[in-house]
Amino acid sequence: MKYEVIIIGGGPGGYVAAIRAAQLGKKVAIVEANHLGGICLNWGCIPTKALLKNAEVYELVKNAKKYGIEVGEVSVNWEKMIKRSRDVAKRLSKGIEFLMKKNKIDYIPARGKLLGNSKVETTDADGKITEISADNIIIATGARAKWFPGMDPDGKQIITYKEAMIPEKQPKSLVIIGAGAIGVEFAHFYQTFGTEVTLIEALPNILPVEDEDISVELVKLFKKRKMNILTNTMVDKIEKLKSKVKVQLKGGEIIEAEKALIAVGVKGNVEDLGLEDCSIATDKGWIKVNEYLQTSFPNVYAIGDVAGPPWLAHVASAEGIIAAEHISGLNPAPMKYDNIPGCTYCHPEVASVGLTEKAAKEKGYEVKIGKFPFRGLGKSMAVGDTDGFVKVIYDAKYGEMLGCHILGAEATNLITEAVIARNLETTHHEVLKTIHPHPTLSEAIMEATADAFGEAVHI
Repeated sequence: MKYEVIIIGGGPGGYVAAIRAAQLGKKVAIVEANHLGGICLNWGCIPTKALLKNAEVYELVKNAKKYGIEVGEVSVNWEKMIKRSRDVAKRLSKGIEFLMKKNKIDYIPARGKLLGNSKVETTDADGKITEISADNIIIATGARAKWFPGMDPDGKQIITYKEAMIPEKQPKSLVIIGAGAIGVEFAHFYQTFGTEVTLIEALPNILPVEDEDISVELVKLFKKRKMNILTNTMVDKIEKLKSKVKVQLKGGEIIEAEKALIAVGVKGNVEDLGLEDCSIATDKGWIKVNEYLQTSFPNVYAIGDVAGPPWLAHVASAEGIIAAEHISGLNPAPMKYDNIPGCTYCHPEVASVGLTEKAAKEKGYEVKIGKFPFRGLGKSMAVGDTDGFVKVIYDAKYGEMLGCHILGAEATNLITEAVIARNLETTHHEVLKTIHPHPTLSEAIMEATADAFGEAVHI
């Protein structure tokens, strides 16, 4: 079979690239060995958010009394809760299959491997090998969990995010190694349902890529919930016993728990792709690409996690669109990474875009900082969710928004206002003069901006 575009990998980068290429009139095939939607839809973004919604509902019901609503004893059907998460993922994966048919994209359920820069070998579940070719190829094979020597997962006592989503029963205690977004989200989820959680991070702060004020405040809120948090802490090794694990820290301290979850990052799925035979350049395990996602072969592109950080589904989708449009000669704007929102779906949520205060100062900016606590908003008080704040960072000279950092309810939705503002190179003046509806949580962005320039009304 001859195509104009073949995509290897059907995650949020691959399937979006396939659809966009098909919209532009290309004959497209997508090669995916597992399920369309990739890790994000099947084992990451979507099913974890379903689990986190379960935690939100549980917390709300447990605290219904403060809203004047009396309920009886609250119990958790763990099996049904996990099943709901899996059902959501399955429905969405089927939805993507429908989109492939709608856009006349050939879906090939097989593993793909490059044979030069214009051919792909596919191997299906029965071992049948087929050769297909295309004018252009997009590699979108994603990434998987990584770990360090001495903490190799066995899928039972030492687990990764995948096993953490489908446990047959709730662990009584859990050590989570790595306090990035994945570690923090699972810490919040399990601790909400009563698991004794210890969260370990090698760096000085949890969520180390976030603004320090956000990380410090989140630690306070987690510790208030009796979560054990260890920062500046390295793990030496993990020992498996019959019914528990022993996590040995550098320095000799040992923490015991029923299970250990490894959440120290990801590594690219670059093995058995034929990259070496094609002389496609890699760097530290990631495929090297230019600003249009082209590899060392101009007609072979790489998008999403396999092309390196930031490892975010929305980045993969954006890269997929740019690659498809570049192949089609539309001359898209090159991919830029300075206005990518980051989101962590614990409670309260964390969302951010742009520079942290520390990074802005290191770049030489004279900054104006504004903060507004959610407890100062009428809407926050009305809904009974007042933890957290909005922090904005502006360039003092020109008033440009350099960064926005949110800890609080609906943070992952609120951050879009700041992303659009930065994309339009908006200054503080436009934010202040944009009338925000009242009562809403979005008022906190306006109020924080007012605080930065000495015009705050409600603090």
